[in-house]
Amino acid sequence: MQKYGQHFLIDKNVVAQIVDAALLLRAQNVVEIGPGKGALTNALIARGLKKFTVVEIDPEMVLYLRENLPKEAQIKIVPENFLRFDLSALANVPTTFISNLPYIDAAEILDKVLSWPHFKTAVFMFQKEHAQKIRANAGDDFYGPLSVFSQLRARVSLICKAGRSCFAPPPKVESAVLAFEKMVPPNVLWEKLRHVVTGAFLHRRKTLLNALCLAGYEKEKISAALAQLHLPLTVRPEQIPPDGYVQLTSLL
Repeated sequence: MQKYGQHFLIDKNVVAQIVDAALLLRAQNVVEIGPGKGALTNALIARGLKKFTVVEIDPEMVLYLRENLPKEAQIKIVPENFLRFDLSALANVPTTFISNLPYIDAAEILDKVLSWPHFKTAVFMFQKEHAQKIRANAGDDFYGPLSVFSQLRARVSLICKAGRSCFAPPPKVESAVLAFEKMVPPNVLWEKLRHVVTGAFLHRRKTLLNALCLAGYEKEKISAALAQLHLPLTVRPEQIPPDGYVQLTSLL
């Protein structure tokens, strides 16, 4: 079971809070990522949800779900790694995603979901540190690219926390559940924004000016952009809020 790093959610209270949030934010379509043994899946079914999609990487879990999920719920089981799954196979309608995310791929899965045009809402479990990075504000210790890229595309809220005993087998870290509600993305070329943000934080101990010089931007152009934003040349990457990076990208 552990070849995919699964930590199965067993705490009924946490399951209930995730399902409550998902149903409250529910869009036209629902997709569960990595259902495992179906703790969340069965809770959703018990609350009356039918005809939704689950994407599961583990062949053993796929077989388990096919044998144990109630047939009348008409759940579509997709035996696939979500990161390789073509989202165009889903209906092009507003979609809610739900998952106890695998820790190792959590950031990449989140980025894929937030990037999909038909993403509407999501309720995801993360390890505590990932959740802190996603929610961090400029100036916080955990603030970085994950904070910027998440907060520019969705309103993020904390649903609940989950200790190690909420899982079997218990992980080495604590976890937290976050809800995401789609926002209108900024009017900027995303790849250029990504280049600016990742370049800025690649050298966290340097000033933003020096970090972006190392990322390939001209010093004079960076200086001019900072001046237009009324920022000192000594400003550091972690001091710039998400919308500040959008403005900076447009100027560069």
